[in-house]
Amino acid sequence: MSEPFLKDRDIEFLLYEFLDTEALLQRPRYREHSREVFDATLNTARTIADRYFANHYAEGDAREPTFDGESVTLIEETKAAWDAFAAAGFLAAHYDFEEGGLQLPEVILRCAMAYINAANVGSAAYPFLTLGAANLIRSFASAPLRETYLPPMMDGRYAGTMALTEPDQGSALADIRTIATPAADGSYRLRGQKMFISGGDQSITRNIVHMVLARIKDAPLGVKGISLFLVPKFLPGDDGEPGQRNDVKLAGLLHKMGYRNTTSTVLSFGEEDGAIGYLVGEPHRGLHYMFQLMNEARIGVGTGAAVLGYRGYQHALQYAKDRPQGRLPSNRDPASRQLPIIQHADVRRMLLMQKSYVEGGLALCLYASALFEDAHSSESEMERQKAAELLDLLTPIVKSWPSKYCLKANDLAIQVLGGSGYIREYPLEQLYRDNRLNPIHEGTEGIQALDLLGRKVPAKGMTGYQILAQEIHQTLSDCGDDPGLQPLVEGLRSGLNQLNGVSENLLLQMSADADRGLANASLYLDVFGRVVVSWIWLRQAAIASQKLAAAENLPAEDESFYRGKLQAARFYIEWELPEIAPQIALLESGNSIPFDTQSDWL
Repeated sequence: MSEPFLKDRDIEFLLYEFLDTEALLQRPRYREHSREVFDATLNTARTIADRYFANHYAEGDAREPTFDGESVTLIEETKAAWDAFAAAGFLAAHYDFEEGGLQLPEVILRCAMAYINAANVGSAAYPFLTLGAANLIRSFASAPLRETYLPPMMDGRYAGTMALTEPDQGSALADIRTIATPAADGSYRLRGQKMFISGGDQSITRNIVHMVLARIKDAPLGVKGISLFLVPKFLPGDDGEPGQRNDVKLAGLLHKMGYRNTTSTVLSFGEEDGAIGYLVGEPHRGLHYMFQLMNEARIGVGTGAAVLGYRGYQHALQYAKDRPQGRLPSNRDPASRQLPIIQHADVRRMLLMQKSYVEGGLALCLYASALFEDAHSSESEMERQKAAELLDLLTPIVKSWPSKYCLKANDLAIQVLGGSGYIREYPLEQLYRDNRLNPIHEGTEGIQALDLLGRKVPAKGMTGYQILAQEIHQTLSDCGDDPGLQPLVEGLRSGLNQLNGVSENLLLQMSADADRGLANASLYLDVFGRVVVSWIWLRQAAIASQKLAAAENLPAEDESFYRGKLQAARFYIEWELPEIAPQIALLESGNSIPFDTQSDWL
């Protein structure tokens, strides 16, 4: 690629050493594939990212979409990028051959998307949302709806969105007010307004398929009264081509600090006769269905955050190698040559911190995609169930940890460049702005924290949590004979023991007073994330240690790569993980300072 967005060697390591993706070829669904097919797919994604997405990253930010009251206009390069992505088959890459897909594993598709997101996250949002909306239709819609809408979404004629948020309701979906009234022909008429709908209108596809949460007239209050509807922008005719305009109107565009080439819209449904919509699945189960798309999007948001941080790190690393400035503190000769700033210890600290965040974050997200794959294609029902339980537990971490710490990586990258970091002539300020949206996308950090502590950890008698603990213990056992890893093993073992203790403590606090017990959930989310990412890093370190020990004549480039993995693991477990100790002290004491604070004190 023209700019080093992701390290190809790291992608290879994550797929084939950390995850053993090649083992998927033994499963019946993938026996017609090969590693060469996987690699060719990723090479295609890398090429499309470079040629069609990266070329307008800055331009799409500077010339964001416009709305003249009738239609939306995007820069032409956006449609070229969409068309190239669709022509390569990526919108149907994970579907079966019989459906017109490429029958590729989920982890390969999501790795391909990582390249696209790293190149231009604003333009990547359109295929990202369409993939999720199509998956929702494929899973829950009736056969006629699937036959009408899936083919044009798979080949790029139609795009898709998720329409949840309303002007008066953000994450409180139980209180949405959009109403769906049954019509005589079996369809529904929707009336209401949705806000912050990414991709809600655009000029790159012939139609847009909105997946809308609404309440059927006279349905029960709360989440049990929410249903899911498919609402197209244009109603397809008998020939499948877009025909009559549906009663869905763009009320306006919202102007974001980042992702500027992704339209953010306010949509009005039913200003006239009512927007025609079609019930997906059973009535009143809409939120249950939508969670498939929401959880898919949460993993995607985490991955997007990781690669935005990764791209910033790559840029800062190259800059630090090339930029001469200053001398070591021990050198008092003003006539001596200045050193590249990477020779300064504090710059190396900032780069190592970025490396630990972005490589740890990307590994975590691809691991989640591998769990999704295992939950669907493992040959054993027990393995499928185990993967599903573990993924359900980890999803709040996968979404929130990269969104927080890979944003921090972008902040550090700006710091490495100094004054050059915050001017628009360099991409880092845009990367930071783009990434700042991810702690909010698909549920804020606080929402993820409540989900983790309030639902996921105690679910099914802590089944998912116990599976995670077993997996971590297995890693600790596997590393037991490697003396070089012992400080990391002991650090993670201590972290896990502390997490176990505080989890039990908080469950007791919640049983006594749910509001007070959950008040510090975000702190718990951070503790949990630090332990999980330490485990991800220990697994990478173990592979690196084995490779270094086994190879007598390891190429210098590979030796540096593996030593870099070891050093990043050491940094994270010895510098970042110990910060859980004071956090846990606050949690176990039930510190109530934030909870007790009155609104009129602020």
